[in-house]
Amino acid sequence: MNDDQLLRYSRHIMLDEIGIEGQERILAARVLIIGAGGLGSPAALYLGSAGVGHMTLIDHDTVDMTNLQRQIAHTTERVGSPKVESIRTAVHAINPEVQIQCIQERATEALLDQHVPLASVVLDCTDNYRTRQMINAACVHHGVPLVEGAAIRLDGQLMVIDPRESDGPCYACIFPPEAEFEEVQCSTMGVFAPLVGLIGTQQAAEALKLISGFGQSSVGRLQMLDMRSMEWSTMHTKRNSDCPVCGENARPSQK
Repeated sequence: MNDDQLLRYSRHIMLDEIGIEGQERILAARVLIIGAGGLGSPAALYLGSAGVGHMTLIDHDTVDMTNLQRQIAHTTERVGSPKVESIRTAVHAINPEVQIQCIQERATEALLDQHVPLASVVLDCTDNYRTRQMINAACVHHGVPLVEGAAIRLDGQLMVIDPRESDGPCYACIFPPEAEFEEVQCSTMGVFAPLVGLIGTQQAAEALKLISGFGQSSVGRLQMLDMRSMEWSTMHTKRNSDCPVCGENARPSQK
């Protein structure tokens, strides 16, 4: 770590839980963020400012005027630009040292199989149920920790999945892949702007905890935020032995 880095990250280094060794792990980390919208914006900004060494962004979309109410990495001047490029510009304005790979594509199984194994941790910042299941399956298959976030209207969810923990549940343990959920999106249901900031920031925090190795693991807890009362509730869960993705009888390609 050079003198400029010691100065930039000094407030992390002062923390006993992180210190120089933890900050060096952050600098060496590779984070994969899927979704460059309301959740991906604050997550990427905080991970970039914290010094994550390499960031890969996957999102097929471009910046729209309706995004600007909550997707804080984007600006009016960048309306029409790819969201991944817009986030790279925003992160580099804070920390030009971060290496950022932009992939303007929809997440597919093949794309995830290419990039998930390279990551220290994956952040799911999408708003599509089938894509969530696909990301979860890829992370379980490759043994890479995953931080799930979701936000709609005035309700948020957060879940950490770590396939390296023997009794830790995956996303499919709680939300069965074959279930038929009606897709709800911000474009039709609305979303409270600060909610996505809260959830995305917590995704970044959980990712940094996993990378630097401090704090209590959040694996096995589905955390739900009700912005009406500003109260969190937690559902404690364990791995489902019958889970089609991580259970005892899961297909080898899924486990």
